[in-house]
Amino acid sequence: MDQIDRKILVALQSNCRRPIAEIADQVGMSLSACARRITLLEENGYIDGYGARLSGEKLGYSMIFFVEVSLDSQTEAVLAAFESAAIRRPEVLECHLMTGDADYMIKVAAHDTRDYESTYRKVIASLPHVSRIQSALVMKTVKPWLGYQVSSGN
Repeated sequence: MDQIDRKILVALQSNCRRPIAEIADQVGMSLSACARRITLLEENGYIDGYGARLSGEKLGYSMIFFVEVSLDSQTEAVLAAFESAAIRRPEVLECHLMTGDADYMIKVAAHDTRDYESTYRKVIASLPHVSRIQSALVMKTVKPWLGYQVSSGN
């Protein structure tokens, strides 16, 4: 990966709907050369996919919770059962195996506190092997996720 590839990744990450011709102009290459580079970046796994960032607020999700989940055991079978169940739940926006006090960190969106209570009871608490749950409500997002920093160290 060279500096041009990094510039292409930055351009795509900020707006993947931009025409390739515009990205090519921005990075100083021809349309066909830029298209080839993008294809290589996709084939080599630097680009996982393309998608839209939806507005949770416009969709009625006024609350975001980060939920720490501890399990009753950390055996491979228990971790696999929990992960498999979490993956199948559309209410679970993200799920991360963690170091520290909790085993997992889950991100959940809710319309209101009643909606979160329902998700807490029917989804999170019913995941296999859950022994402890601690929720934290996001009061304000100061800096939203906008993508990775694409530096020369990558």
